[in-house]
Amino acid sequence: MARSVVLQGTARCPRCEVPPRWCICAAQRTAPCPIHVDVLQHVLEAHRPSSTGNLIPRVVKGARVFPYRRERPLVRAEFTRPDVDELWILHPRGEEPPSSPAPAGRIQVLLLDASWAQAGGMLAQVQDWGRRVRLPMSGNSRYALRAQNGSDRFSTFEALLFLLEALGHADAAAPLRLQFELHVYAGLCARGRKAEAEAYLADSPVAAAFPELLAEFARKRPDPATRGAKPA
Repeated sequence: MARSVVLQGTARCPRCEVPPRWCICAAQRTAPCPIHVDVLQHVLEAHRPSSTGNLIPRVVKGARVFPYRRERPLVRAEFTRPDVDELWILHPRGEEPPSSPAPAGRIQVLLLDASWAQAGGMLAQVQDWGRRVRLPMSGNSRYALRAQNGSDRFSTFEALLFLLEALGHADAAAPLRLQFELHVYAGLCARGRKAEAEAYLADSPVAAAFPELLAEFARKRPDPATRGAKPA
């Protein structure tokens, strides 16, 4: 069974939330985003190292996270942003993006960070705030930290990447995709899933983008010859 750094109480970096052995803060960069990004995050996601909702405010400039508790009513005014014409709420039960949307800088997107079952209840509270939008997402998720229950299901961060690409901002999505894949790779390493981590890295741009960080990971790797040896 994969190890859980949450259940076992393993020491974690306060920023990237993985054990110091696999800390990725040295490589994390905040990138500009042409749209305004907000995350409505279920409280159960808040302290999960695997959560991509936690990753978003660390690497997306200007992104905000709002906690969701079923017993606490949401206040629409708290989510207001100035100079925004449209609020898009991403969900598979939405409609296709408009053929002539507002300029990207005047679009606010609300991402629901939760399990699929939890997201339904969250949507019920916010669906009247703006336009429910579904994206043309297909293929297999690169979010290898959790089972996505089949193809065509993606993480919160991947939904943002799909949106940027759908709006013609692949250049803005590219550096964010690197940060996402680094997050996944470090998470696999932290869970002791070495074979999966190496397979993921072989099919990822992470190795080419962050060679110094990966070299540091290798330097910290315990020597098998001394592992478990008692000090003299």
